[in-house]
Amino acid sequence: MIENPPKTLGPVKAKLAENLIIGMGLLALFLIFQPFSIVLFGIGCALVVFSGLANNLLPVCKAEKTWKDLARTAMIIGIIFSVVLTFALSSAYLYGVYLQSQ
Repeated sequence: MIENPPKTLGPVKAKLAENLIIGMGLLALFLIFQPFSIVLFGIGCALVVFSGLANNLLPVCKAEKTWKDLARTAMIIGIIFSVVLTFALSSAYLYGVYLQSQ
């Protein structure tokens, strides 16, 4: 029986993914430093965090890697971010409780 080879990103799609991640970071910086709208500044701040996390995907954006590798890496990054965010928010809440008890 003939098995299908795993679908790789290919050179064009790998370069496109890499350019989209870098472009997202540049857009975020532009939105932060634009002087016109506070709403765009807020969107830029959120986009900086997201593009900073997406920069961890750049080593996986290679032509020989598969889509499964890219998705697995994105899930790992998302899980780590969620755990760290949970710890940070929990510690901030508990510190507030501690300060109110003083």
